[in-house]
Amino acid sequence: MKTYNPEQIAGQRLMVGFDGLELTGDVKYLIDTLKVGGLILFKRNVSSPAQVTALCADAQAHARACGQPPLFIAIDQEGGQVARLGPPFTRFPGNPAMTSTADADLFAETTARELGQVGINMNMAPVLDVAPDGVESIMAGRVFRGGADRVSEMGVRVIEGLQQGGILAVAKHFPGIGRTTLDSHLDLPTLAVPKADLDATDLTPFRAAVACGVAGIMLSHIRYSAIDADWPASLSPKIAGTWLREELGYDGLVMTDDLDMGAVAKHFDIRTAARQVLEADVDIALVCHRSPHMEDAFEEILRLCTESSDMANRARGSVERILKLKETYL
Repeated sequence: MKTYNPEQIAGQRLMVGFDGLELTGDVKYLIDTLKVGGLILFKRNVSSPAQVTALCADAQAHARACGQPPLFIAIDQEGGQVARLGPPFTRFPGNPAMTSTADADLFAETTARELGQVGINMNMAPVLDVAPDGVESIMAGRVFRGGADRVSEMGVRVIEGLQQGGILAVAKHFPGIGRTTLDSHLDLPTLAVPKADLDATDLTPFRAAVACGVAGIMLSHIRYSAIDADWPASLSPKIAGTWLREELGYDGLVMTDDLDMGAVAKHFDIRTAARQVLEADVDIALVCHRSPHMEDAFEEILRLCTESSDMANRARGSVERILKLKETYL
């Protein structure tokens, strides 16, 4: 495997959002100076298929010209409430409207084809949260209907369809946010549910995702107080490291949800969050809004990996996972 310098290793740990519809000087800076490993697109970055195709191609060409690995280029295209690409891309009604595995297959195959045609290589889907009956779940409009086994079945079909179509699937939001009622975009929810209860239901779809070889898993910004009273799952060594990596045996790509969300931003500064990402063996920190947070996260990851041999070794392990996926899919 090619050897990368410390700045490149730090940058590969970042996936960032940006403003605009084209490869601006600032986006070039994110690629050539911060050396980010990935970009994530939102509606603010999309006007037409031709425009998205040009944006993705130009970003990848700039990465190549700078001696950088190919970029993950991601988007949230779940259908329904969360779909960043509008017409002429196919607009699906979302997970709650899927009544059969044929629906899941059609969504996955169509979405993989349309994303691949414009140069997007990662979809932040499927949602594998389980919303129990009787709970006013914040995820009610985004989850597959039915219990954990049904969510598993539908989720696996979406994962397999996306990945067979060349698109990395990212299952979310580990270890499950279907029981929560507070929106983590706004503040930090606390869920006081015993680990055994989560293990028996909420984790069932994630076990299925691990078993079918899902490329990535996104962590939630929920504090599961019975497991780790100090950190949300996205920053927790007990949840991301011990539970997901060791107990579930997952050796794929692990990423945070957006670190700009209120659940993190209102309680932890970005440098603390970056440190916890490394402590928890999380591969990618997701920062979706252009701000100095990106520079601060890069500098903190670089500093920690330069000053600590343990952090440097962990960083190499993460970058090996990242590059392995890039070699496979990109």
